[in-house]
Amino acid sequence: MPLLATSFIANFFKSLFTDIFELLDGIMVCLSTNLSWEVAFSTFWFLFLIEFPRYYALDICVAVRHLATWRQRRSREAVASRMLFIEKPLVSILVPGKNEGRHIYKLVKSLREQTYQNFEIIIVDDGSDDMTPLICKDLQRAGFITKFFRMRIGGGKASAANYAAAHASGKYIIHLDADSSLDRDAIEKILLPFYFDRNIKGVGGCIKVRNAHDSLCSSVQALEYLKTIMVGRMGTNMLGIYHIISGAFGAFEVETLKQIGYWDIGPGLDGDITQKIRKAGYKVWFANNAVCMTNVPTSWRKLFKQRMRWSKSLVRFRIRKHRDILWSNRNFNFLNMVSNMENIIYDCWLNYVWFFYIVMLVFMNVDRFWEIMIIGYLIRIAFAIVAFGVIMIVSERPREEFKLFPYVFLLTFYHGYFLRVTRLIAHTMEFFFFSSYKDSWNPKKTSNIARIEGI
Repeated sequence: MPLLATSFIANFFKSLFTDIFELLDGIMVCLSTNLSWEVAFSTFWFLFLIEFPRYYALDICVAVRHLATWRQRRSREAVASRMLFIEKPLVSILVPGKNEGRHIYKLVKSLREQTYQNFEIIIVDDGSDDMTPLICKDLQRAGFITKFFRMRIGGGKASAANYAAAHASGKYIIHLDADSSLDRDAIEKILLPFYFDRNIKGVGGCIKVRNAHDSLCSSVQALEYLKTIMVGRMGTNMLGIYHIISGAFGAFEVETLKQIGYWDIGPGLDGDITQKIRKAGYKVWFANNAVCMTNVPTSWRKLFKQRMRWSKSLVRFRIRKHRDILWSNRNFNFLNMVSNMENIIYDCWLNYVWFFYIVMLVFMNVDRFWEIMIIGYLIRIAFAIVAFGVIMIVSERPREEFKLFPYVFLLTFYHGYFLRVTRLIAHTMEFFFFSSYKDSWNPKKTSNIARIEGI
C-alpha cells in the first residue's frame, strides 16, 4: 500500500506539472514573442530558487511521506493510545483570556464531548469588563469548569497562563485560547506524541479556521492556515525544526514547564515557550490530526494589526532574546540553530531581498510591465494549485476544505504582497523602535518589565 500510494502521488504531480506548464507555455506564447523559459527563469528567479524549494517542493515531500508512512503512523498511534488510556494522566486545561465570554460556552461544550475525559478546566479572566466573570462562575457552579480565577488588573496573557499553571494539578498542561473549539478526539490526539518519545515535552495542535466563510478576508486565511500551519508545520516537524507551538492549542509536560520557568511575561508567548523547551534539550512535536478550530479576523484592518503583532515577535524572540542558540555554547544544538535560522531567513531577511527584487523587476521591465505581472501571477497560481493538491492529500476532511479552492487564485496577492509588506513594516519597526513593547494588546506595565529584563 505505501509503495502504491507513493507511485500514485508521483504520477499525480507529474501529470499536474505537465498540464500546468503546457498551459503556461501557451500563455507565454500569446503574451510575448521573446520571453522564453530561460528568460522567465532568470526574470522570476526569486520564485523558482527561493520560494518553490521551501514552500512547494517541501510540501510535495510532506505529501509523499504522509502517504508512504500511513501504516507506520496508525501502528504507532495505536500503541500510544493504549499507553495513554492505561495511565490516564490528569490533564490541566488552561484558558487565559480577556473579554471572551461569548466564546466560553462553545469551548466548554467541545471539551465535554472529548474522547479523553480525565482533565480539569482552569479559566483565568485577565481583567475583563464584559460578562465573562458571571458566565464562568455559572459554569463553575454547574460543574463544567473546575477552577475560575479573576485578575481584576490585567497582567497579560502570559501572566494569566502562569497563574493558571500555578493552580494546575495535572501531569500535562494544555493551553487553549478561549475562542477555540476542538474536534472530539483532539485532546487524545495531542497527548499521543508524549508516548511516542519520552523526550517530547511539547506538542502543537493543528489550527484551522472556524469562520472561514464569514468574509473574503477569513476565507483566504482559512486556506493560508491549511497551507502554512497544517502542511507547513508537518514539513518542519518532519525535518526536526518545528519551532512554534500555537497558543491556541498546545500541550506541555508540567515538570518541563516548571524547569524552564513557564511563560515569560510580555508580548508574545507561542514561539518563545517553544524555543525555551528546545533550548532545554527536549523535543517538540506537531500533531497534525489534533484539530482545533478558531476564529480569525474578518476585516483586513484587524488582520493587519494581528500580523504586525505576530511579525514583531519574530524579531524579538529569534534575533534578540534567543540569539544564543545560533552559536556553540551551552544552549547550542544543530537542529535548534537550523530551526531558528530557517525562520529568520525565510520570514524576515528574505522579505527585504524580495522588496529589492520587486523594485528591480519593475524598473528593468518598464516596457513590458503588464506582461511580466501576468506571467508572474500565473506562475504563482501554478505553485498554489500544487500546494492545494498537497492539502487535499494530507487533510482529514478534504471534501469540506475543497470548498476553499476558488481562493487559490487570491493567494498570490495575499501571500505574495499583503503578508510580505506587513512583515516588512513590522520587522523594520521592531528592529529600530522595539515597537512590540508598545503594543496596546499587552498591558503597558508588563511590557515595560519585559523590556527592562530583556524578554
